[in-house]
Amino acid sequence: MEKTTFRIAKMDCPSEENLIRMKLDGISGIKNLEFDIPNRKLIVFHNGQIDQIENSILQLNLGGQKLTTEPTELTEFEKNTNQKKLLWSVLAINFTFFLIEIATGLISKSMGLVADSLDMLADSFVYGISLFAVGGTLTRKKRIAKIAGYFQITLAVIGLIEVLRRFLGSENLPDFKVMIIISILALIANGICLYLLQKSKSKEEAHMKASMIFTSNDVIINLGVIIAAILVNWLNSNKPDLIIGIIVFILVIQGATRILKLGK
Repeated sequence: MEKTTFRIAKMDCPSEENLIRMKLDGISGIKNLEFDIPNRKLIVFHNGQIDQIENSILQLNLGGQKLTTEPTELTEFEKNTNQKKLLWSVLAINFTFFLIEIATGLISKSMGLVADSLDMLADSFVYGISLFAVGGTLTRKKRIAKIAGYFQITLAVIGLIEVLRRFLGSENLPDFKVMIIISILALIANGICLYLLQKSKSKEEAHMKASMIFTSNDVIINLGVIIAAILVNWLNSNKPDLIIGIIVFILVIQGATRILKLGK
């Protein structure tokens, strides 16, 4: 058996981990995957098929790079029997905050919150595909990935069009207080998701390092919305909210294209 280490430059939260797991699903030579999200590394234990494994990782455009391949005598791996329960937990958290953010975003007229809600929905799609495709055929998994990816892109494009309309029009200022409160709650929710998933890896990870939270794109987006809210109030302009909305909608589209790659 061999052990190959990859650096995954854009793997900064469990959502990317799940994308990689789904992409590598079905490669018979893979015996186990070990993810080190804080250091953006993936260790693959496998019998041959390294070219197929490497090509599959590269197709996700997550900045994958093979570092080393070496023989290993390790043959037994710890199984995480609670993985399905954890996936349901983080799916519920992400989807709940998708509903909260899109509702409060529309009410408060904040495109930043609406965009962030779609980012939460994107993570929900990834966890949902992992759950609902378990035990199913490869064709079924691809079909679910395509539906999720195109639906996500459609919503993001509609959001970008609305941002453009607001740039050209004269909209009321978004409620900056609602933006800050909801973003802080979303920040806490993302931290809980990361904590649950990292804690499940092993007893040694029970106390999550701060870097595990603050390297996550999701958390950076939450902080971006908070900063935009402060600028909305300070500048008395809706432009900061619209700018963060554009940035997040583009990130959502990029995430959707990765999901679509699972359908190929």
